[in-house]
Amino acid sequence: MQQRIQDLEKDKARLFMEVDRRDFGSDVLNGLGDHSELQMYEAFKIQDLKLDNARMKNELVRLQRAIAEGAVSFDMKGTKTKIAASQLMEQFEQMREELKSRQSECTHLRALLASKSRALQKAGIDSHTTTESIPLNEDGELEIAYQSQKDLNMLLQNELQRIQEVLDLRESDFRRQIEELNADNERQRKALGQAISQNPDAKLEAAIQFEIARLTAENLSLHKKIDELHSSSKKLKWAIKIYSKRLKSTDVRDAQAELEREMAAAEEFMPAVKYHSSREFTGMFEYRKEDEPLLIKNLIFELTPQMMMSHMPGLPAHILFMCMRYTDHMNDDEKVRSLLTNSINGIKKVVKNHQEDMEIVTSWLSNTCCLLNCMKQYSGEKMFQFENTPKQNEQCFRNFDLSEYRQILNDLGVWIYQGLIKMIEAQIQPMIVGAILENESISGLSTGKPSGFRRGASNTSASDDTKDYSPEQLVNAIKKIYKMLKAFDIEDDLIRQLLKQLLYFICANALNNLLLRKDMCHWMRGLQMRYNLTQLEQWLRDTKEHDAGTLEALEPILQASQLLQVLQARKTDEDVESICEMCSKLTTPQIIKILHLYTPLNEFEERVPVTFIRKIQEKLSGNTKDSSQSLLMDTKFVYAITFKFSPSALALETVSAPDEWSLGFLKKI
Repeated sequence: MQQRIQDLEKDKARLFMEVDRRDFGSDVLNGLGDHSELQMYEAFKIQDLKLDNARMKNELVRLQRAIAEGAVSFDMKGTKTKIAASQLMEQFEQMREELKSRQSECTHLRALLASKSRALQKAGIDSHTTTESIPLNEDGELEIAYQSQKDLNMLLQNELQRIQEVLDLRESDFRRQIEELNADNERQRKALGQAISQNPDAKLEAAIQFEIARLTAENLSLHKKIDELHSSSKKLKWAIKIYSKRLKSTDVRDAQAELEREMAAAEEFMPAVKYHSSREFTGMFEYRKEDEPLLIKNLIFELTPQMMMSHMPGLPAHILFMCMRYTDHMNDDEKVRSLLTNSINGIKKVVKNHQEDMEIVTSWLSNTCCLLNCMKQYSGEKMFQFENTPKQNEQCFRNFDLSEYRQILNDLGVWIYQGLIKMIEAQIQPMIVGAILENESISGLSTGKPSGFRRGASNTSASDDTKDYSPEQLVNAIKKIYKMLKAFDIEDDLIRQLLKQLLYFICANALNNLLLRKDMCHWMRGLQMRYNLTQLEQWLRDTKEHDAGTLEALEPILQASQLLQVLQARKTDEDVESICEMCSKLTTPQIIKILHLYTPLNEFEERVPVTFIRKIQEKLSGNTKDSSQSLLMDTKFVYAITFKFSPSALALETVSAPDEWSLGFLKKI
């Protein structure tokens, strides 16, 4: 009990010091005048009293037990025990009175501290920006509470400011809408007033103008939406490209390959699916996008002419076209664009890498023309469908218009054709002079040398560089080329154009050499030249390729040989007209040059008179049809090439990919 009294005295001293330090003095009781402070004081007092009451009860029970023990000892020891018990009770009463007074003082002091802390909190709200710490007690609890309250106030103020900004924006938006509605209302009111005051025609015009204005505004709004959707579409396409690139990464490919291997292993234990014998195919080859490089490699780069010739003509082109039909069926524009681009680039690369291999170049000229014809025949255009069957019309393209790619394929075919012409010309060029000009095919007829002619150094070198070729060798070389073109199923019209180009090249080289060699310009050499050219003409007639103007390319050299023959006997003025008509394909400089170069074979033959040459020149100068004044023919001239449309009767559903071509990844559907 004494210890408890000492503790209370210490608390009292500490509280008095706290009160003195805050200079509250004797205002303790006056500070409780407020009603809220009185309620707080009474609450603290009731709480303390309850605690003290509980403590006192416990101490009273303990003291009663001690007194009871003292009464038991009284019977044994006498008066001494009674006196101790009475002294203890008196001391207990004194301490209880003192405790009550101390509790009352403590209650007053605690209520005073609570009221002062509330006053300080109110002051902190008014000056929340102040960062100076205010220590109100030793533990710092009041300072922590103050800082927390200040932070809370800041948050509430920020939230209030944000809400105010939102409300301001909404208010401005509402005001703008109200202004627009008022303007629209005013406009409609004016329009209504005018409509009431106007005649029916004016009303109708006003209504039309109003409707036009409304539709214009609606159109602008739709244009804006279209632009927004277009921008969004571009962003989505860009995102799709990014995701597709990610899907093509190594990890994804490895995972996909592993999944395919697992599926293939599972399919090995499943029974094979058997097709009905009457199953109908659609004329398409299904393939995956990742198999496209393998398709180009096996069908273009690694396909040899021998492999093509062992199957139907144009099979590679038909397989490519059936793959294109599958992309059209799936409406995959990116896939068909990639297939066509890679196929065209692959054909260019193969032809460029094998410029000396005539068979490879010819085979891809044939397949390019075949693919071009297929794209025209199944394009769906009426001009290309006149020979189609109903089944072929059903197999036409449904989604794509590949006319631009047809033009690219046409240009590719022209490029391959020109390369093939150059290759053939390089092969037959060494034979032309020997086979046409120098060869003496007519037995028993020796041209010899013209009288008074001496072979110069230039003529000797030209003769030494030229091997002895016969017309049969030249014809055999052309026959070999012709058979190769037929073997790869080159179209007849294209073969005729190619032969016409070769005959022009032969004519140009032979005529240019004739115009530069005086030893060749006499009537016997003209007779030999005519016989040599006759063998070439006869082969053309035997193959029925002399039609369509093919022989017209040989007309200049034929007329030159005829001119040399007639000059032996026809050198009079009466022959001027007939000679000019006979040399219609020769230019004026060429005719005059041959007349000057003509040399008699012996001393009994007369030279061409100068007056005769002048009359020929005057006659030809009056001919306005002959506008060319060139002496030599252009050996690099190329006729314009055209690819004639040739539809195919082949049914696409009957086409299959050969096993030896390694195209097992293609699925016929």
